[in-house]
Amino acid sequence: MAGRGSRLRPHSLTVPKPLIPVAGQPIVHRLVKDIAKVLKQPIEEIAFVLGDPAWFGDEVVSSLEDLAKNLGAKASIYRQDKPLGTGHAIMCAKPSLSGPAVIAYADTLIRAEFDLDPTADSVIWTKQVENPEAYGVVKLNESNEIIELVEKPETFVSDQAVIGIYYFKDVAVLKGKLQEILDENIMNGGEYQINDGIKRMMAEGNVFKTGTVDEWMDCGNKAITIETNERMLGFLKADGDEQLVSSSAKLDNATIIEPCFIGENVILKDSTIGPYVSIGNNSVIENSSVKNSLIQTNTTIKNANLDDAMIGNHVKYDGNYTSISIGDYSVLE
Repeated sequence: MAGRGSRLRPHSLTVPKPLIPVAGQPIVHRLVKDIAKVLKQPIEEIAFVLGDPAWFGDEVVSSLEDLAKNLGAKASIYRQDKPLGTGHAIMCAKPSLSGPAVIAYADTLIRAEFDLDPTADSVIWTKQVENPEAYGVVKLNESNEIIELVEKPETFVSDQAVIGIYYFKDVAVLKGKLQEILDENIMNGGEYQINDGIKRMMAEGNVFKTGTVDEWMDCGNKAITIETNERMLGFLKADGDEQLVSSSAKLDNATIIEPCFIGENVILKDSTIGPYVSIGNNSVIENSSVKNSLIQTNTTIKNANLDDAMIGNHVKYDGNYTSISIGDYSVLE
């Protein structure tokens, strides 16, 4: 999670993208918890690969340590000082690369229910897609084993897109192959890639299988993040195991159309909220209509008609625009 999240600016200018809340929780928190549910086994350690300490500082580290602790695991913090690719990022966590492990990119959310194949040396999680030519996909043999990774195929290979989550029965094998890649300075697009290590494992006979997720939700830009917030709220309402509206929220002549997430000490006055709205702690909405939107903490919205809006923390907004994207500490009055 060392990237700067430039496609999600201005929201990622002050908050690292994996820590931007969606449906009431930071993206990386939801991802780790959902992976833990799929694994169905104790987790001993969660290693986080972060970027510059000036950007991923003490507050970020503390939140990740709490996340790991709540799952009964210890947190290990590593730094990737230069953006040299996925393979390089993984090797920044070299001391943690032993035994069974899951590797995941921290800007995506999933919904999945499957058992890891015990005969596989590795499982690459995939999602069936309608336009595989736009993705990296897996090529399977007659035994449904992965024999090749193909990036944006011009002719049909399969409709199983790689989503960026991997299981290794012994991640030390991948570590060895990635070390070879680094030693031999093998780069693609100016970066060291995990795929080059995986291909070397395949060449030596390691068995790769697929684990297909039911839902794959990206948080790459404003529009996609709002869509992911909508979908996640729908799933959470159906699950019924999270309190989506805080008991400390205050409603004064206000209506909530579910599903919505309403944080602590939120004030809603003379407003209609929802469906598919997330509002962070200590925010105030007055004389407004808000739907399909994501509003973070300590923000005041007045006299607004919002749809497909994404608004950051500590914002003051009073106006008539509808589909807006406003970063932290902005004032429009």
